[in-house]
Parts: sequence; structure tokens; C-alpha cells
Amino acid sequence: MAGGAHFDVGRKDYPGKLTGFVLLTCIVAATGGLIFGYDLGISGGVTSMDPFLKKFFPSVYRKETADTSTNQYCKFDSQVLTTFTSSLYLAALVASFFASYVTRKLGRRCSMLAGGIIFFIGAALNGGAKNVGMLIAGRILLGIGVGFANQSVPVYLSEMAPARYRGMLNMSFQLMITIGILIANLVNFGTNKIAGGWGWRVSLALAAIPAAIISVGSLFLPDTPNSLLDRGHDEAALNMLRRIRGTDNVEEEYKDLVVASNESKKIKHPWTNILKRKYRAQLTMAIMIPFFQQLTGINVIEFYAPVLFKTIGFGDNASLYSAVIIGVVNVAATFVSIATVDKLGRRTLFLEGGTQMFICQLIVGTMIAIKFGTTGEADIQKWYAILLVLCICVYVAGFAWSWGPLGWLVPSEIFPLEIRSAGQAINVSVNMFFTFGVAQAFLAMLCHLKFGLFYFFAVWVFIMNLFIYYLLPETKNVPIEDMAVVWKNHSFWGRFIDNDEDDNGKPPQTPEV
Repeated sequence: MAGGAHFDVGRKDYPGKLTGFVLLTCIVAATGGLIFGYDLGISGGVTSMDPFLKKFFPSVYRKETADTSTNQYCKFDSQVLTTFTSSLYLAALVASFFASYVTRKLGRRCSMLAGGIIFFIGAALNGGAKNVGMLIAGRILLGIGVGFANQSVPVYLSEMAPARYRGMLNMSFQLMITIGILIANLVNFGTNKIAGGWGWRVSLALAAIPAAIISVGSLFLPDTPNSLLDRGHDEAALNMLRRIRGTDNVEEEYKDLVVASNESKKIKHPWTNILKRKYRAQLTMAIMIPFFQQLTGINVIEFYAPVLFKTIGFGDNASLYSAVIIGVVNVAATFVSIATVDKLGRRTLFLEGGTQMFICQLIVGTMIAIKFGTTGEADIQKWYAILLVLCICVYVAGFAWSWGPLGWLVPSEIFPLEIRSAGQAINVSVNMFFTFGVAQAFLAMLCHLKFGLFYFFAVWVFIMNLFIYYLLPETKNVPIEDMAVVWKNHSFWGRFIDNDEDDNGKPPQTPEV
């Protein structure tokens, strides 16, 4: 039997339904993904605008305009500019650990509010930047905002959602990220045409809009029953649970939440506790899933898209059409994931998407090798470029309904309450660290490995498929506070867990309601 085989023993199906209240609160909370998505889309466009480079990075602008190479492998690479763009990820990495404390002690919504406000201030600083110092300060604040939002939003969504709809509602976070990226690309296209060379200010300042949305929205969001219990508000937690489930028959679920809360309150140092042997499985997933997500090769695929669109005949608008078409595919495929994740399961989407990406990486790498060879120069026929673009779209779709959204969903739903905030902080920090690392190394790797970079990422996709198949159990429809049974029944991870004792060596107690 494969290590990832799943079991139904011990799983519970609590009463309740998907209420309009829950749907609305999850949509509002998911808008936290807009700030991350907008920044991902806006930063690359702004740093390619000549007025921006002339003002803040004049030496980079001079070197870039002097680069006349037609080699499609070795494009101009400024480590200074890349470091500036990627500094946000390092700020988010550090901020996620502070956000873990806020999320646990003050609640998920407070962490979202803090993230939104800090991101708003960063957007204002960047939009009005007079010098590099203001620009860097704004960038750091944006990163802190992203760290707080990415740490709290996925956890909030997983805790609010009924088990049967948790995947669908949690993936609204990834949907908002993709929408943010698409909007940012459209904004960049429009602002780049503003006469006077101040369009970059508009692009950067408009980041305040998604920040305002999540900031204002979080003021009206209720906190989750899990968080309320963990902070000692038992009656409020019970009332909130009844409201979000749309029924008064919540005794069984409430009992399980109380058990989880009692265990959580015993833990004074979650960062020490998360290293315990019985949490080895969750810790491994919190590290490996975001690590693998950044090694899917989505960067190299999106990098080549504008070149291919230009070949097809889109000319100077190639980058726009590339961004819009890939963005639309990204959003549409995320909807597919939302519709199927709670029916097909996490493992099925992971494995299907991984296989799809693996095949596409091999095809695209081979086709580029045939045309570009090792010189990086070629005259591609239109039909050949169209075929390549289709393969890229199939690849993007595979990523968008698997590793894209699942990279946020699975880590947010597998941790018990006592270490959930710490676990999500690790997930975010690993994600940000390797996003930074890949961004720094990508262009240099492309120049040296050439078409081999596609095969490099294909090998990683193959490895991550094996990882999922053997080590990730199915978590669909499992109540979040009942997740421990999944790991106990797993053929590999079960050996790390004592089924009969709690942290104090005593049988777990079930409280009365």
C-alpha cells in the first residue's frame, strides 16, 4: 500500500451547512491575498519602467540600455535590482514569526488588520518615494504586511470553514492572489503609457487599495471559535460556532474544540513543542511543501512567455498579452481547483497537477532546445511559437489547480491548535525564503543551464510527486481539530505518534459541555 493511502476510521461529519455568513466572512478574509498578488504582479513591471530606473537605479539603467545581446538565455541581470525586488520576501519571512505571536495571543483578525495597515503605509511610502531610502523602507513595510496576512488568512479560512468545504473556502486565498497579479499587470500596462514618467508612482501607490480592503474588512470579521476558545472566551466561542454552522447542534464539534484548546493552553512554548517527535509529519510538510512550491519552475515558464508572444506577432504588446493570457488561465484554473478540491481530494490534485507540469516542462524544454540550442538565438516560426504557448498554458493550469493553491491550503489545515500559529509561520517563512532564493538565482541559472533549466525543474516536479504519493495522507473532509487521526493511521508517520497518551503521559480527557 502506498504511504499516502488514506483511511476513514475515526473521521467525523459534524452537523452544519455552508452558511451565507461563513461564505461572506471567508471572501472578505481571503482579500488578504490581494496584497500579496498585487505586489507580485506590480514589482516586476515597475522595475522595467525606464523612468523608475533612471530615478532610483541610474547605473542599472545605463548598463541595461547598453546590453544589446539577442541571446534569449542570458538576458540582462542586475543583482542589485533583483535584491531590491526580493527584499520584500525577507521582510515577510521575519514578520511571519512575529505574526505567529499576534495570531495566537490576539486572534487571527488582529493579525490581518495589522498586515493591512502596515502594507497600506508601505504603499504610501513607495508611491511618494523621493529617494532610495524611502523606497526600501516602503518595501520592508510591504513585506511585513505580507508576512502578517499570509500567516493569518489561511489559518482563519481553515478554522471558519466546515470540514466538507474547507478546501474550497481556503483556496479563495489563492484565487485572490491570482486576481491581484492579473490586476497589477493591467495596471502596469496602463501606467507605463502615462506621459511625464510618473506612472510608476501610480502603480506602487495603488497597492493601498487592496491594503484598505483587508484592513477595513478585518474590522468587521468575527474571530474563529478556535481562537476564541484558545484565548478563554468559551461562551463566545460556542455562540460563534452555532452561528457559522447554522445550527444549535454543535455539541460534538464544540467538545473537540475544547479538547484542542485545553491542550493548547498547556503549551507555553509552541516553538519548542513543534520540534517534538509526534509533530514530525506536520513540521516536514510545513517545510517541504512551500520548498517544493518554489521549485515547480513556474518562474522559468512565465519568463519565456513574453518572448513567445512577441514571436506570434503581438509585437511591443507581447508582455501585456502574455501576462493577461497567463493571468486568465491562472484565475480560471484556480476556479477548477476550488470546485474539485473537496470532491477529488488534495492528493489527486497534487499528483495530477504535478504530472501535468512534469510532462509540459519536458516538452517545452525539448522544443526550446531544438530551436534555441545552446546559443540562445533562433528564428521561431509562428506555428511553433503557438504550440509552445499552448504547452505553457497547460503547464500554468496544472500549477494553478495543484501546487499554487494547495501550497497554502494543506499546511494551514494539518497543525493542531497548540502549534498552529507557529506551524503557519514556518510555512510562510520557508515560502518567502525560497521565493527570494529562486528570484536571486533564476537568471544566472538560466544563462548557465540554458534549456537544461526546464529539465532541472522537471526533475524536481518528479521528486515532489513521489513525496506527495508516499508521504502526504488525504485530508479532505477531515475536521481540522480531528486531523491527528490522519497521521496516526498513516503507514509511515504513524510510527512517530503515541496513540494512547497526551503530552503528560495521560490518556486524553473529553470535557463536558
